Amino acid sequence: MTIDSSRHPEKVLAYSYTDPLFESVPDPAVWGRTVDRIYQDMGDTKPLRSDRGNHRPQLQQLMHDCQSAAVACVLVRRLAELGDSVVEVGDRLREFEQLGIPLIAVAEPIPTSGEPLQIDSEIRSDDIGAENPPLRRSDLLYLLQTVHQSHVSRKLKRGHAQNRIKTLPPPGKAPYGYRRGKDRYTIDRSTAPVVKDFFEHFLLYGSLRSSVRYLQKKYGKKISASTAKRWLTSPVYRGDLRYQNGEVVQDTHAPILSRDEAAQVDRLLRRNRRMPARSASAPRSLSGLVTCANCGSAMKISRVKAARSHQEYLYLRPVSCEHQPKCRAIPYSEVLQGTIDRVCQDLPQAVNAASLPDTDGIQQGISGQINAKQAILEQLPSLIEQGILDSETAALRAYKLRNELATLQAQLAQLPPVNLKAIAQVVSISQFWLDLSEAERRFYFREFIREIQIVREEQDWQIKLVFIF
Repeated sequence: MTIDSSRHPEKVLAYSYTDPLFESVPDPAVWGRTVDRIYQDMGDTKPLRSDRGNHRPQLQQLMHDCQSAAVACVLVRRLAELGDSVVEVGDRLREFEQLGIPLIAVAEPIPTSGEPLQIDSEIRSDDIGAENPPLRRSDLLYLLQTVHQSHVSRKLKRGHAQNRIKTLPPPGKAPYGYRRGKDRYTIDRSTAPVVKDFFEHFLLYGSLRSSVRYLQKKYGKKISASTAKRWLTSPVYRGDLRYQNGEVVQDTHAPILSRDEAAQVDRLLRRNRRMPARSASAPRSLSGLVTCANCGSAMKISRVKAARSHQEYLYLRPVSCEHQPKCRAIPYSEVLQGTIDRVCQDLPQAVNAASLPDTDGIQQGISGQINAKQAILEQLPSLIEQGILDSETAALRAYKLRNELATLQAQLAQLPPVNLKAIAQVVSISQFWLDLSEAERRFYFREFIREIQIVREEQDWQIKLVFIF
């Protein structure tokens, strides 16, 4: 059958195959040109079976349209999307060759030229661009191997995706504190207390390196600071699983760290990122917060002992003062008391003047979304019983819902746990600060204060607070 191209302009068609278990439908921009029609097949959530019949109806429709319409070329991302095996891909290539229609794989370059792959028995340069030289045998063998490897890779990704939907642990050794069970992690009673004690120490003192030293001293467990940080941020210890694609599924196994404790850990980590590592782990409450407003230098804490005396004195000195004479040191206790006085006087006023977000409203909004998704999740078993959903589709839907719930829970955990105006009234009482330890003062100072500036006068100095909000 001959088609008059002058009466029927030739079209550019595109075809893609997407497995919904681990892929999303490609963006139209991936084709790199204007496409008249895109044929899109979606894979099945069930295991592939050879006796299932035709599962690529859009591909069959494409082949039918190519026989009855004027087609300039057909675009695919990769040749492997034309079938589930090398034989099926070869059959499709043979059909396109018999029709005389160029086939271009936009994401599969030819090894020698680096250009998109073009397969055509008679490529016309006026239709699809500059003419490419014919493929060599070595290139054909390379493409054959590429198609085979692509199919193997897709089968592996599909298998991993099915395991994710079943919320099975990822392959590999179980994290410290857990054992690998039949279908989930189980708590290792011999090592889980070590991890729990590590978290409790960090929550109490807010110091990562101090918690590392504590583990080594008490249990003889040596871990690096990077490993400790992975423990603090790992979803596994919170009862969740994070897979290689970055998705998190909640409540897959027993947690070592509660949700409230995990939210507090995240807040401490975010707060510590604002200051140097040594200051973040220092025991003194003013460490990393005090600067000299006159010379602009940060101020460090120095310890001084008198000769033949066990009495220790603490001073705050500029780290790098360029003035001559240099800005003098100030007793630590005086700065601490001055800071407490300024907090009690300035914090309530600063909170009332600040345009703070409606935390309660935001929490209610996110909680409403969580409740709505939880309700949908609870309806899935009844939908399976009614025959509205099959078990595979329901499992995929449940996996996506639990992933969305994990995202919403993470947003909720980032919000302040209490109303800032309410807590400002409590911490503006001087006795509140005097009853706290240095570690507890450090926690509250860093919760509200970004910087403590020492403003020097001729014979005296004043404290100016810069709050986080």
